Order: sequence, then structure tokens, then C-alpha cells
Amino acid sequence: MNKNYYAVLMAGGVGSRFWPISTTENPKQFHDMLGAGQTLIQKTFQRLNKFVPTENILILTNERYNNLVLEQLPMVKQEQVVLEPAMRNTAPCILYAAMKIQKMNPNGVMIVAPSDHWIEDENAFEKDVVECFDKCEKEDVLCTLGIVPTFPNTGFGYIEFEKTNTSNLKKVHQFREKPDYETAKEFMAQGNFLWNAGIFMWSVNSIVKAFQKYQPVQYALFNSGMADYNTPNEKEFIKGNYPKAENISIDYAILEQSKSIYVRPATFDWNDLGTWGSLYDKLDKDIDNNAVVNSQVLSQDAHGNMIRSPKGKIVVVDGIEDYIIVDKEEVLLIYPKSKEQDIKQVLIKVKEKFGDKYA
Repeated sequence: MNKNYYAVLMAGGVGSRFWPISTTENPKQFHDMLGAGQTLIQKTFQRLNKFVPTENILILTNERYNNLVLEQLPMVKQEQVVLEPAMRNTAPCILYAAMKIQKMNPNGVMIVAPSDHWIEDENAFEKDVVECFDKCEKEDVLCTLGIVPTFPNTGFGYIEFEKTNTSNLKKVHQFREKPDYETAKEFMAQGNFLWNAGIFMWSVNSIVKAFQKYQPVQYALFNSGMADYNTPNEKEFIKGNYPKAENISIDYAILEQSKSIYVRPATFDWNDLGTWGSLYDKLDKDIDNNAVVNSQVLSQDAHGNMIRSPKGKIVVVDGIEDYIIVDKEEVLLIYPKSKEQDIKQVLIKVKEKFGDKYA
């Protein structure tokens, strides 16, 4: 394996749209959401580990998930788990990880990848990433993977690339915010728009230089700890300084400002597994178009449902169509798929009425 290849696996999110399975204490990346025998973080680590050395994979997560990471990824050492003492969005943690890697290996190139995506064709994924790595090793550029849209999705940001570019890696014209439905249809019709999957590649030197140029205050804050990174003093420095970092995404901080970004349209299939509906889309269906995880289902006049229960539990459904049915210990969710975006608001009400124990 190439010793200059590094990966930063983003595993700090709560995944509240997957409540009640995903909770603050045990979020979705630590669950086997598809009933496939591996949790999402285990599957993502395995995918990256095919071409990135085990010791070169860092797990970025919240302090409260440290033990969960080490339990599920026993091949990982404690020093590979990069803990955020405060929630500050994606820019600060990416800069922090990049500086740690830069100190280890100034020739390093890194991929930043969410821990909760589902990718079937892992060989195609590796090929696309390595193609980006090759460009990042030779040029001072930032790269991302874009997903060819299959319908006018309003839940993703989009990447507009220059139409005249015929190479695999296309110059990014601009990043676009989540559109309304009509705008999303226009994007698709134009043919030079991709979904922003949040998968990035760059050399450690290029991304640190980009922060120095576009986020000088953020850069100065984290650069002041360079002597402490990868030493016993790092934890104390981060505890005292990380909360001072601006709460800002990598998209706003760097990507929307840089003029040297290239996108590789992905050659692999992809699902962001962001909601129960996206999980339903990914799973195989029974004869009534129900998607079932773990349950033994007896259905009558029940179609298009997402059904999940503890392993082996018998679930009987009759006369229900296009619902999310999730049974988990003390919580039973029966909710229309069409309103799945409102589950976050339901969770707030559950907390108010029944306490944080169930959230």
C-alpha cells in the first residue's frame, strides 16, 4: 500500500432522522442499518482500508463516541481516534486532522469521507479516489467526488462543473446550495451538475495552504498547536483551543472560495443513507414492496413500508401503506414516509415530553 495515502473518516454526527434506532448516545454509524452483518462505520473503514494503510486512517468523532469506535474498530489505536471536545462543524476538524497528518508526513494525500454512506462497487470507488490522489500529488488542487443525479433531488447541494472539460476530472465552476424542485430539474437538464457527496481529496499541504489563504484566523489558531500535535500535549492544547474555532463547514470555509477545485463524477453507485426513506430505497423489497430489516413479517394489504425490529421479531401489518415502522425496546415509531423529514421535530417533542432518555 502507498504509505502517503491517508483517510479521515468523519464519524461525529448524530443521525437524528434515523431515530429511534439512531440516538445521541449511539448514532447510526455504529448500527448495522441494512442488516448486512457490519455497522456503517465498519463497512466504511473496510472500504478505505483496501488502499489506505490501517495506521493511516484517522477517525474524527465526538469525545462521547471514543469507546464505540474502539469497540467496533479493534484494529485502530487510540491515537488514530481524533476527538472533538466541541461541535464546530466540518472545517475545524478537517484542518485539525490535516495538520496532524502534515506533521506525520508532509507528502501525505488524504481523503475525507463520511462514515455513513453505502457504496456497492468498492473497486470503482478505489479507482476514482486514486485518480484524484494522483492529481493532488502532482498539482496544488482540491478534489471532490460528485454523484451523477438520478432525479431532481432537493436534499443535496450540487456541484456545477465546466461543460467544455472532457477529462475525467472536471474543473468546478461553483458549488450550489440545495435547490427547490424546479431548480433541481433545471440542473439535471443542463447536464453539468452533480450531487455533492461530501467526499474530498487533497494533499495535506494544499488544504493547509487553502486555510492559510481563506481562513487565516482559523489557520493561526490550529497552527499555534503544531508543536503539540501527535504528542502527549495535544489533548490539553485541543481542549483549550478547539472551542474557540469558528463553527463553519468546509464548503463555506474553503470550497466555495477556492478557484482550484476539480470534481470526478463517480463511477460507483452511492446512497447517503440520510433518512429512513433513503434506506428503504437501498434495500431489497418483498412481493408487496416492503423493505424489511431483522423482522419476520406477516403482511396483509400492506405495501411500500420500511419495517425494522429487533432480530427475529414477528411483525404483523395490515392495511398500512408507505409507512416507517421501527420497533426498538422502549420506542415504537409508526410514521408516514412522506413526512420523514419531520422526524427531527418529533424527536424534539419526545425529549420535551418524556426526557432525553429516549433520544
